Amino acid sequence: MRRAIGNARARLSSKIAYRAIPFALLLLALAVLFYFSVEVGEGDTLAWDQAFLLALRHADDVALPLGPAWITTTMVNFTSLGGVAVLLFITLATTGLLLVSRRPVEALFLCVALAGGWLSSNTLKLWVVRPRPDVVTHLAAVGDASFPSGHAMVSAATYLALAIVASRFLSAPAQKAYIFTVAGTLICTIGVSRIYLGVHYPTDVLFGWCAGSLWTFACWLTFRRFFRHRSDGDAFR
Repeated sequence: MRRAIGNARARLSSKIAYRAIPFALLLLALAVLFYFSVEVGEGDTLAWDQAFLLALRHADDVALPLGPAWITTTMVNFTSLGGVAVLLFITLATTGLLLVSRRPVEALFLCVALAGGWLSSNTLKLWVVRPRPDVVTHLAAVGDASFPSGHAMVSAATYLALAIVASRFLSAPAQKAYIFTVAGTLICTIGVSRIYLGVHYPTDVLFGWCAGSLWTFACWLTFRRFFRHRSDGDAFR
């Protein structure tokens, strides 16, 4: 009897730890990002950021990026894939497909990931109010604050959410790994394009990647917690 009670307590403790650890790690990550945003706001990373941007330009003319002209054109094309209009269109199109396929939970998850990523990005811009880089010439039009990179943050939140939804329709681990690899490559390329075009500091993009991914991970944990045991075939695992 005592052994049975002990085993039951051990299983309960393991279950609690299994559920609590992801949320504890999430809180820790939030604390790290908050500290990082304070450091950026105080200008502690500015010297390194500026040196990195200057390293990507010709020493005698900061308006000219390193490499042939086609690289600049390619970066402009990639940066457009992280624009709000493109991400909104992709999200709405995918949401419509999920709804007609009777997958409302995935549709809601995708919309929450995009909306939350966009709102969080704009809130942080208003809080930190970091000016755009002025040590190099901008090669793309910009009009708001620099930190964090909205392209990096919202694209990370959206494309990662899309990968999560797509993976739910796949069974082979190799297929799922491929989906996440493609999404990760696209997210990284969009962020790099913002740095190459001189419209964001590296720390803007790095924070955007981390914050956007963290937001989608938090959404996934929440949906997994509340929609895991649905009986209508639309469980969120």
